[in-house]
Amino acid sequence: MAIDTAEPSSLASGTSGPRISARPSSPIIIIAIICLVLIVAAAIFAGFLSPQDPRKLAPAMRLKAAMPGFPLGTDAYGRDLLSRILHGGQISLMIGVGAAVISVAFGLAIGLVSGFFRWADAIIMRIMDGLMAIPSILLAIAVVSLSGASVKTVLAAIIIPEIPRVVRLVRSVVLSAREEPYVESAIAIGSSLPKILWRHLMPNTFAPLIVQGTYICASAILTEAILSFLGAGINPETPTWGNIMAEGRAFFQVKPSLIFWPGLMLSIAILSINLIGDATRDALDPRMKQRGAGK
Repeated sequence: MAIDTAEPSSLASGTSGPRISARPSSPIIIIAIICLVLIVAAAIFAGFLSPQDPRKLAPAMRLKAAMPGFPLGTDAYGRDLLSRILHGGQISLMIGVGAAVISVAFGLAIGLVSGFFRWADAIIMRIMDGLMAIPSILLAIAVVSLSGASVKTVLAAIIIPEIPRVVRLVRSVVLSAREEPYVESAIAIGSSLPKILWRHLMPNTFAPLIVQGTYICASAILTEAILSFLGAGINPETPTWGNIMAEGRAFFQVKPSLIFWPGLMLSIAILSINLIGDATRDALDPRMKQRGAGK
């Protein structure tokens, strides 16, 4: 990783000052990619890798240490901890990817309309500003409380606060791109509106949306864990990293591994996604490429 003290690019967060730039060829990025691939593979093949049924209760085996057949021991209900962590990755990663894809899709559509049509911009952005004024965690808790705990409800609760951020990003890109000569030429020759939006404006949003999507994915995984830990997430019987830690906090002094192992998986997944997102930003930003070539 290289320390870059120059002014950050348009794809960065917008703050000035020194920051750490993750190069795509950095060993840390390679390690992050390997870790993320292993976590995703473990979640996909959890049914084959799990030594036990993650939902099977065995009161006689509660809070046992590691033993043959139970590599990480058992939880307070006698369920295999490793099996629950592997299956919990499926739900947590599914929510992260689903939130990123859906938020980007809706935000892209709304942002294109807001950036291109000036008459709709004021209305749409005031709605987006209103949603952004509400803390995302509080909004998510309110949605889950009103609709009940389920995967779909938690996914919707995470998506709603993320859409305004994508809309603002797409809008800023469209406002800049629509003043370009090739867009004005397309309007002057009478190109259809869908063609202008699809062919001339939308491609400009791909690079920043990819970076934003990685951030949303990591944020959604963390938000789901927070909601589950607070008891406002998915049904406690469903194994997720947040639920596993929430159930283990009462027995932390007796068996810290109930929180340590799912917390470690959660941290590695989020850190890997964020590092890959930083590397993607640097790879897609022409300014970063010019700086790298000049060194």
